[in-house]
Amino acid sequence: MTKRVPPYSPEVRARAVRMVLDHQSEHASQWSAIHSIAEKIGCSGETLRHWVRQAERDQGVRPGATTDERERIKALERENRELRQANEILRKASAGEDTQPMRQCWIFVSDE
Repeated sequence: MTKRVPPYSPEVRARAVRMVLDHQSEHASQWSAIHSIAEKIGCSGETLRHWVRQAERDQGVRPGATTDERERIKALERENRELRQANEILRKASAGEDTQPMRQCWIFVSDE
């Protein structure tokens, strides 16, 4: 699985969010500030709105999972998925042992 490279660098995202937060008093609403700045940086208003909402969560202004918490949740979900797969493999392997007769191998050692 290849990792997707975001089209906007973290610096561009941070600058755009900072611009929205700094200039929203100059606009009728936060959405109009987002829309105006999104046009200037070349992204959609909805994309910038997501960035602003996540920044607000990270700052504690808005309820919800912070970026660090989301990364931790994602890592735990990945680990959980891998453990479930390993358990399933082990479950199938142990079920296969029960259904097949046990073969015993005898090694004869000669008295030399």
